[in-house]
Amino acid sequence: MSNNLPLAGKTILVTRSVGQSSEFSDRLTSIGAIVIEMPALEIGPPSNWQCLDEAISNLSTFDWLILTSTNGVEYFFQRLQKAGKNIEEFCNLKIAVVGEKTAQSLQLQNIKPDFIPPNFIADSLVEHFPELLTGKKILFPRVETGGREVLVKELTAKGAEIIEVPAYQSCCPQNIPPQAEFALINDRIDVITFASSKTVQFFHQLTANIFNKYPENLAKIAIASIGPQTSKTCHTVFGRVDIEAEEFTLEGLTNAIIKWAN
Repeated sequence: MSNNLPLAGKTILVTRSVGQSSEFSDRLTSIGAIVIEMPALEIGPPSNWQCLDEAISNLSTFDWLILTSTNGVEYFFQRLQKAGKNIEEFCNLKIAVVGEKTAQSLQLQNIKPDFIPPNFIADSLVEHFPELLTGKKILFPRVETGGREVLVKELTAKGAEIIEVPAYQSCCPQNIPPQAEFALINDRIDVITFASSKTVQFFHQLTANIFNKYPENLAKIAIASIGPQTSKTCHTVFGRVDIEAEEFTLEGLTNAIIKWAN
């Protein structure tokens, strides 16, 4: 491997959810990093489908559908299809998405959103919303537990009626891959990347025994966060953040790590 690559000689632990890390890992590997994957999040269906199915059967009564994650997109359209419906039937329904990845995921469904806020964060959605929110009925399929409440509070404060329905659930994996465990115990990691608050919390849960035994190992690792919300959780859990993306995307996180390394 060429030593001229920006992350040559750096070992990076990636904590994305199961099945979601490869693109980011490939990007880091292509610029010289050694990548070890440690999924700190598993995605699965909600504890029951009743609320989502009910909302889908009343979809014609909604003005807007808000999607804030690829998981929300995938599970929503899966249930829509199961109900034998097509989103094109609902010509009065507008769709807003938060995040570049969410927009890409929607594109795979051959759907163009009506609104994407300029910044890839939920707060920006309310600030730049293209219509008056008073009296608007909004469907928000989301993670079952532990999601952020800010979006719902702000939309409600502007007079919208928000129907939140669980579309998926995120849980902590049962164990750590042996390669990741070995690297953490033997002080082989330079950077740990976090792309959500939940990955920070679950990573902390999964590695508590290791770092209780080898606290000095954690102290030497740089903690890299994708954006302000994730950083807040890193500060709560680890007491610090060493690298924060300026643009809250995986590309932004990659650039921040390059900047830190040089």
